[in-house]
Amino acid sequence: MSQFNISTQPTNNKDILKFVANSFLTRNNSYEFKNIDEAKPSPLAQELFHLPFVKTVYISQNFIAIEKYTIVSWDAVQEDVSEAIAMYLNSGKEVITDATSVKKVPVTVYAESTPNPTVVKFVANKPLVDGIFEFKNIDDAIQAPLATALFGFPFVKEVFISANYVSIMKYNVVEWQDITMELREFITNYIAEGKVVLNDAILQQKTQQSSASTKITAKELSDFDKEIVAILDEYVKPAVASDGGHIAFDSFNEDTKTVKVILQGACSGCPSSTVTLKNGIETMLKDMLQGRVLAVEAVNG
Repeated sequence: MSQFNISTQPTNNKDILKFVANSFLTRNNSYEFKNIDEAKPSPLAQELFHLPFVKTVYISQNFIAIEKYTIVSWDAVQEDVSEAIAMYLNSGKEVITDATSVKKVPVTVYAESTPNPTVVKFVANKPLVDGIFEFKNIDDAIQAPLATALFGFPFVKEVFISANYVSIMKYNVVEWQDITMELREFITNYIAEGKVVLNDAILQQKTQQSSASTKITAKELSDFDKEIVAILDEYVKPAVASDGGHIAFDSFNEDTKTVKVILQGACSGCPSSTVTLKNGIETMLKDMLQGRVLAVEAVNG
């Protein structure tokens, strides 16, 4: 069994920090504990509540999110908490010992159209993955059992999984009204049966890529690049995610004042993506950065 490694990831709430593992901690359920009594199903959560600053503990998939009281800053304690979590996990103790005492919510999935007519977003009432995973074909999906299963449908062209949704791109051989119900029922049953969405191997690969990316980012991004990234993260990504896609910063050319971005999921190949880039994102960056950006282009769109 591989050693657990823990990395930290900030959230939109400054009091909540995610402690991300390189393997799954729980496959099919998410848990929230507001005090040590509620945490009886989880010995790990109970241990964490012995820390005087811990307010709430969330356990889902491959991460533990902790909400703290304001008596301390994360900078002062996050390293010690990371080490404590890693030590607990590497001791072989169980994360959840009594899942039956936690109320289970029935799985529901609904279909949602996107600006891309070839893509429909299937949204579940529970988290599926932590991160962004794009599969262009069945070979890409070797460590993603849900995506592999979806590629078994002859009309599925690409699969994109993030948070609590699956965006599916279809071939033009069928219409959505003929296949949406079938896909929705398939995804609902797949999740309800507790089948694996991603294998540990893909998480470990993602962790390694993230670590390498962090080193490169810290080294190569200029202060102005970071300003662009911050604007994309705060103002653009949430809207793009709601449409079943993802946008990532690629580069900035100082000579042409052009920002290049990567489009994924429903945004990739979307007929309206050019309009969105030009009339939305480009205009926003021009205004917010006072003319230091003149154009936005998609490297894959």
